[in-house]
Amino acid sequence: MRIGIVGFLHESNSFAEIVTTREDFEACSLDIGGSLLDRWTGTHHELGGFIAAAEQFDFEPVPIVAAVAVPSGRVTEEAFESIWSDMAAGLDGCGPLDGLLLGLHGATYADHVPDADGEIVQRVRNRVGPDLPIVMSLDLHTNLSPRMVEGVNATVLYRTVPHVDQFRCGLEAASILARAVRGIIRPVQAVQHVPMLMDVTRQDTGKEPASLLIAELDRSMQQPKILSAGIGFGFGHADVEELFTSIVVTADGDAHAADAEARRLAAHVWSMRNRFVGNEPKPADAVRIAAEMEGQPIVVSDLGDNVGGGARGDSTVLLQEILRQGIGNTLIVLWDPENVQACARASIGDTLELRVGGNGRHDATGPTPIRGRLRTMSDGHFIEPQPRHGGRRENHQGLTAVLETENAHTIVLTSLRMAPFGLHQILSLGIDPAAKKIIIVKAAIAHRAAYAPVAAHFLIADTPGATTADLTSRTYRHRPCPLFPLETDAEYVPTV
Repeated sequence: MRIGIVGFLHESNSFAEIVTTREDFEACSLDIGGSLLDRWTGTHHELGGFIAAAEQFDFEPVPIVAAVAVPSGRVTEEAFESIWSDMAAGLDGCGPLDGLLLGLHGATYADHVPDADGEIVQRVRNRVGPDLPIVMSLDLHTNLSPRMVEGVNATVLYRTVPHVDQFRCGLEAASILARAVRGIIRPVQAVQHVPMLMDVTRQDTGKEPASLLIAELDRSMQQPKILSAGIGFGFGHADVEELFTSIVVTADGDAHAADAEARRLAAHVWSMRNRFVGNEPKPADAVRIAAEMEGQPIVVSDLGDNVGGGARGDSTVLLQEILRQGIGNTLIVLWDPENVQACARASIGDTLELRVGGNGRHDATGPTPIRGRLRTMSDGHFIEPQPRHGGRRENHQGLTAVLETENAHTIVLTSLRMAPFGLHQILSLGIDPAAKKIIIVKAAIAHRAAYAPVAAHFLIADTPGATTADLTSRTYRHRPCPLFPLETDAEYVPTV
């Protein structure tokens, strides 16, 4: 049994200023053919799950293309079409397949095709024909479109935030596909769309209210005919027609069972809608609260500058507030390639005066002046051995500089944008996180799996930026309306 593997994963923020090029995929990971297996074997990603499943379910993995880029703005037409060309060539040249595993994100937006995931599914289906079994895995933050589901036989979603179950997701998808190919099961799907947005600050599946939704998925999975059940929390920073909370259920040959369970889950999610509305402190209050908390480190999320949601990762709003309040001993990582080069021209131990970060159009405060001693220069490569959000093992944040100021602030400047999904991002630089009073992270929830072993407390700051929690400040042109909580008169009507 020969099973093809294709991956195209990017979370595209419609309001982010940085477009995503082919070079951005190449800087993260763009693997064609056998290099896909070299990179993703042994990882905690769903692609790693696809590969590991080959031995467990007795099939030959046929690597075609895997393209992954750091979340940012829309994917350019050139990038999308060139990667599709690689996929098409790989599908045409890989020989006969018995099935296909398709790893997508579910919130990818390209210049010329807003529903980029649906476009990939449709093109793949047209390429391989109507009869080849295809099982698709999706990020939990999918904006699930009809084209995405209609072109595949089954859909499997992550079930955790932070995403620490990606490997499980890959195994589950491969299990369904292998059994479908052998005729053991006959997957049928049902989808429901719920007209609501979940505030990202309420999505930690390790605690209520999100944990209650996962308990409902566990209940679904206990039913004998249900093969998979997932809740797509949606991605509110994408201005698309499919901006919903979604339910997708796959059953074995029983369309009625799938539909009934999808409706039950959708009604349950809708009944909890008021519990997914956020209310986090503004920057000044968040910094004050963090400084007053006992223990350390206090890990503070810069919500509006969440790299994992497509923001730049260079805002200094919280750093400036820390300086204004006279608080010391803070760690912050900023994307600032120009200042990294300035540091590279200096010597270790030199004292530098720089204006760091604050270069984005969402950042009204601008760059922040600092004076610090250059402590470390690093190539930015590090290994994350544990299952963490993103599922990657090998990571690269580019040439990296570490500066220490007189107030014991540690300022890390990177050449490549990097979300704080692995603690080894800072451990590899010789930084002891437990020694810091406050750590500012460019994330919302996804960093918690990495920082939980060291954090005394987690705190979220409602900051401005490309990933602001205040979606009322957005000018949407394509989203559905009404949509709770943006419109309080929204109602859930079961999808026919």
